Amino acid sequence: MTTDLRFLPLLANRDPDAPLAWRAGVPVSARQFLADVARFAPGLPGEGPAVNLCADRYAFAVSLGAALVRGHASLLPPDARPDTLARLLESGGPHLFALTDDPKLQAPGMQRVLFENRASPGDGADADGAVPAIDAAMHAASLLTSGSTGVPQPHAKTWRTLVGDVAVAVKRLCRVLERPSLEGLTLVATVPVQHSYGLESSVLLAMLGGAAFESGRPFFPADVAKTLASVPRPRALVTTPFHLKTLLLSGIELPPVDLILSATAPLSPQLAQQAEQAMGGVLLEIYGSTESGQVATRRTTDSEIWETFGEIRVHAEPAADGGPERFIFSGDFMPEPTPMADVLELLDERRFRLFGRANDLIHVAGRRSSLAHLNFHLNSIPGVDDGAFWLPDEVADGVVRPVAFVVAPELSAGDIIAALRQRLEPVFVPRRVVQVKAFPREGTGKLTVRALREFALAQLAEDDTPVQMAHMVPADHPVFAGHFPGQPLLPGALVLAEVMESIRRVPALVARLGAHPTLAAAKFLSPVRPGAALSIELHPEAGPGRGVRFDVRCDGVVAVTGRWTAVQESA
Repeated sequence: MTTDLRFLPLLANRDPDAPLAWRAGVPVSARQFLADVARFAPGLPGEGPAVNLCADRYAFAVSLGAALVRGHASLLPPDARPDTLARLLESGGPHLFALTDDPKLQAPGMQRVLFENRASPGDGADADGAVPAIDAAMHAASLLTSGSTGVPQPHAKTWRTLVGDVAVAVKRLCRVLERPSLEGLTLVATVPVQHSYGLESSVLLAMLGGAAFESGRPFFPADVAKTLASVPRPRALVTTPFHLKTLLLSGIELPPVDLILSATAPLSPQLAQQAEQAMGGVLLEIYGSTESGQVATRRTTDSEIWETFGEIRVHAEPAADGGPERFIFSGDFMPEPTPMADVLELLDERRFRLFGRANDLIHVAGRRSSLAHLNFHLNSIPGVDDGAFWLPDEVADGVVRPVAFVVAPELSAGDIIAALRQRLEPVFVPRRVVQVKAFPREGTGKLTVRALREFALAQLAEDDTPVQMAHMVPADHPVFAGHFPGQPLLPGALVLAEVMESIRRVPALVARLGAHPTLAAAKFLSPVRPGAALSIELHPEAGPGRGVRFDVRCDGVVAVTGRWTAVQESA
């Protein structure tokens, strides 16, 4: 192995006969991997770059290694959809070719090179195990941002940057696990390898950090449990908060693990504690971005404070346009100072608190919060399987009102609003809660800005979507002075006026009922007292009548129920 710092090895120093990967419970040695790379590389085109579309993690690793040996950069798109590949083809040059392990996958406009499992375990036993040296300054891979903040953009990484990125992570993980190295640790990942986090924390952590990886990508809870059980301990689960929550809610008994790595997203300490108790391992959150690589960690059950890797430092800079300050990470493996699209609170140059995306900040009625903060509390409610806040473009009464979308089969909208009242400032409690079956999340569990907006608009366009709104009755409302002194109550006419005001805040309901709706029925079942918390539930009706039924709950009890219609009907 060369010691010339201009060149860095394809694999870290390790026992060539120890597993680098596991495929369906069968170990694949580093020696076998090097033999497969040596066999595959000569068959690649002479010019590149390559688009690595391999789904199997081992096929991906061999293809990545073969491209590096051949002198080609690897482009890593988030998916293999035709429009994604078409955009790559436009920007990737005339010699772009696709590497795939799926014979059915089409890549129009590109030469397609199929990775085939031509070798059998043991075929590399006679190989000399020589580790190729890669030019450290070589453009090794281009990763695309997740698109969670907009349109995905490619970011080129040199081999030196990728090697350094993994090196700092290895030191932190060894410290947490109290092990001298990661030798023998097997990584089971639920995230795709083409994503920066999936790449760094599975394939590269094995190739450059001494661990091993399981080649599949289990998704369903039963598959995750089965895959974990198929590899020896010590083992680690590489996942996301969304996948982790789904796994724990399944009730499936999980094999013990020694380490849980989670991408950064709304991850409650309660969920982290449940994960550690269920699987027995330490849970670490990884913070970073496609642009920067992984730069910090925290143990969620211990502290809300993040600590940077290695010699990475962070500082704040005022924005040139007078906007919010930016937080810049620099040092160690990072080739240049890199700003993060997040709002931080710096404790010193290596420790910080994370508050969420800078473009995630929202202002409602003069109060400031972030969608990440709201989502954190929404997903912390027992019974909420998944949830997301969305800020619509439409403004009611000059105030933007957030809408909450939830997957919560056992909870009503009123239950969720009541729980959020205990967690959030009143202006951020949504007036509308929409029950959905699932969100259009990516393989990493991320929900992009564009996908959420399209999804939200489609859901809200449904005429039969129930609407939930909240209203607090002021204890000092002037009407109480003249209505039953000693036993004040809110007149029914004012309750109905509040229902109509709620309807007017929903354009779809205004369009349904018209400018002059008729009260078709109303029943007053319980008094509304000063300081009461009203929950107004609006139920658009299907069929020819197309009215709107309503229930007004006062502290959980139905106080008024009735129906508005667009035309005069008898009650």
